[in-house]
Amino acid sequence: MNTPSMKSFLSLVRANSGLVILLLVAIPLSVLSVEFLTGNNLLTVALQTSMIAIAAIGMTFALITGGVDLSVGSVAALTGALAAGLATRSGLGTYPAMLLALCAAGLVGAVNGAMISWGRIPPFVATLASMAAARGLTLVYTQGRPISGLDANFTFWAGDVAGIPVPLFVLLVVGILTAVVLHRSVFGNYVFAVGGGEETARLAGISPAKIKFGVYIISALCAGLTGLLLTARLWSAQPNSGTGLELDAIASSVLGGASLMGGAGSIGGAITGTFIIGILANGLNLLEVPSYNQQVIKGLVFIVAVILDYVLKRRLKRA
Repeated sequence: MNTPSMKSFLSLVRANSGLVILLLVAIPLSVLSVEFLTGNNLLTVALQTSMIAIAAIGMTFALITGGVDLSVGSVAALTGALAAGLATRSGLGTYPAMLLALCAAGLVGAVNGAMISWGRIPPFVATLASMAAARGLTLVYTQGRPISGLDANFTFWAGDVAGIPVPLFVLLVVGILTAVVLHRSVFGNYVFAVGGGEETARLAGISPAKIKFGVYIISALCAGLTGLLLTARLWSAQPNSGTGLELDAIASSVLGGASLMGGAGSIGGAITGTFIIGILANGLNLLEVPSYNQQVIKGLVFIVAVILDYVLKRRLKRA
C-alpha cells in the first residue's frame, strides 16, 4: 500500500543510497582486514579518491541534466600537460601555468556545451568527439613523452599539511562551492528543472541551452582540476593520464544517487560514491584479491546500484 510515509521513506533511501552502499562495503572489509581501518591506510584511500571525486562532482552536473561527459579523462590529461609544459618549458611559472591550463579546460567544456546546446548533438557523441580530440592534442603537445621537472609549488598540491593530503582540502573547497551552486542557487534549481524535463523548463521561462552550456563548463573545469592534482602527484605530466577517469566519475555519481535519466543527484552523493569505489578497491587489494576478480566485483556493485536506483525511482512514481 502506497502512503505518504512510504513515499517519504523511499525518497530518503534513494537520497542516501550512496551512504547505505558505503556502509555495506566498509563494514565487511573492516572485519576481514585488520589493516583496513588503520590511519595510514585511510589517508591513502583519501589521497587516491579525493582527486577522482572532484571529476565526479563535475560529472554529476552533466548527469542531472540528462547528459554525460565522456571527455573528462582526456581533459584532465590535457590540462595537466599544458600546466606542466607552460611551467617548465615556457618558464611561465607554476600558478600562471595552472590558471591558463584551467582556462583551456573551460574552453573544451564550452565547446562541448555549444555542440550540445545549440548544435543539437547528443551529449554522448559530442563529448566522445572531444575525448578523442583532447587526447590527441595531449599526445601532440607532449610528443608522447612525460613532461617532468615540476617545482615544489606544483608538487605541493599532492603533498600533505599536518598529515592530511592536500587534495582532500581541495576536494572540501570544491565540494562546498559546488554544493552551494547546485543546491542553494537559482542556477542549481534550473539544472534540476532541465533534468526533470526540458520542455517543462522552457515553459517556465528557463533556457535549457544556456544551463547545459554552463554545466559542461563546470564539468570540464572539475576535470581540469583533477588533471592538475594527478600531475602533481606523479611529479610529471603523463600523456595517458586520466585514462578511464570518465567511467570512474560516472560510476561514482550513480553510486551516489545520481540518475542516468536525469533530474537527480547531489554533490555529497558524488563524493560518497567515489569513496565507495576507492574503499572497495583498497579493501580488495588488502585481501589480495586478483585484479581480474576485482573488476567483476566492482561491476556487480555498480549493477546493483543502478538496479536499486531504477527500482526506487519506479516505486516513487507509483507512490
